[in-house]
Amino acid sequence: MSPSTHPFRTLALFCRVVDNFGDIGICWRFARQLWREHGIAVTLWVDDLASFRRICPAVAPDAETQQVEGVTVRHWRDQEGVFAPGDVADIVIEFFAVDIPPGYIAAMAQCQPRPVWFNLEGLSAEEWVEGCHTLPSSHPRLPLTKHFFFPGFTDKTGGLLREADLLERRRRFQADPAAMAAFLAPFGVTAAEMASTKVSLFCYPHAPVAALFEAWQQGGEAVTCLVPEGVASETVRGFLGAAPNAGAARTVGSLSVRVLPFVAQPDYDKLLWACDLNLVRGEDSFVRAQWAGRPFVWHIYPQDENLHHVKLRAFLGRYAGGIDSLARFSLCWNGAEAAPQQDGWAALWAALRADLPQMAGQAEAWQQKMTANDDMTGNLLKFACSLRSAAG
Repeated sequence: MSPSTHPFRTLALFCRVVDNFGDIGICWRFARQLWREHGIAVTLWVDDLASFRRICPAVAPDAETQQVEGVTVRHWRDQEGVFAPGDVADIVIEFFAVDIPPGYIAAMAQCQPRPVWFNLEGLSAEEWVEGCHTLPSSHPRLPLTKHFFFPGFTDKTGGLLREADLLERRRRFQADPAAMAAFLAPFGVTAAEMASTKVSLFCYPHAPVAALFEAWQQGGEAVTCLVPEGVASETVRGFLGAAPNAGAARTVGSLSVRVLPFVAQPDYDKLLWACDLNLVRGEDSFVRAQWAGRPFVWHIYPQDENLHHVKLRAFLGRYAGGIDSLARFSLCWNGAEAAPQQDGWAALWAALRADLPQMAGQAEAWQQKMTANDDMTGNLLKFACSLRSAAG
């Protein structure tokens, strides 16, 4: 949707960083796309600028207000503040149901026309999402209505976040082995490691990384594991026998581990594109792995009472496509099932490795299916236009 086809000029996006990089990762991609592709001036309110800076080095962690790649970034320190109607954006989005400052909401109620107000929810493959997508919720005291907007995997949801040129950029990169080698070379990846099975590793601390490392070491095929600094730190430290700082590397048996610096989002996309298998976590890297067109395994954000296992099984039911090794590996990786007693992670890895060609085909087919749902940003703006039209 181009700027000439929608009435919106400004958007405020409120983000609290809970999952270190997932929340701000999604919001940052979303904000940039709104500006670059739709001409909307975005103000991104975020409480944790230090985490933000890890994925966007241009961010100044001590600035109250700054312009970064066309987006106004505001440090969201507290719930205080007095706002006037002129301070309110045309579209207001609370990410993951964060509480917008009361003063901002009061100013929203004074606007004519009222801003379009969304709660942008987390991604889930569960069936109930379709029934809740776009549902309204009236404010208990003020003349305001908020609508729930759910990203998702079907045409009855908001779709997945995707820039207009993403798939073409990915296609060109993956069609050029020299470009992939040139990208990985500054991280120390050798020609022999380029020829091995390359795995990117991004997971939460409780992932059974040590068991997987052991299986890789003792396997008959060379594996190169590329892990960002700060991920699985204790296991990586134990494997290296040294501090797991960026640039550190060691080979034991069939496994080579390289610690990478935390890279900006565009380079993380290239890392996913360059690897044969991606172990990803949370929501942002999970979605980017789907657009990478490569086999991947998801480490889902943990929830109380293991509710995340329900979400994991729901996704695998849609995605795994009868690839039993992928479903089993994913469930064990997330602690939803126990690894087999005999051969353990070696057996899980052997089965998954044998199915990587089938998984690659499934990844491409899935990507085509998700593309047919259009992209989340465009879908949200279309719905916002319908709400504005209905309001007169």
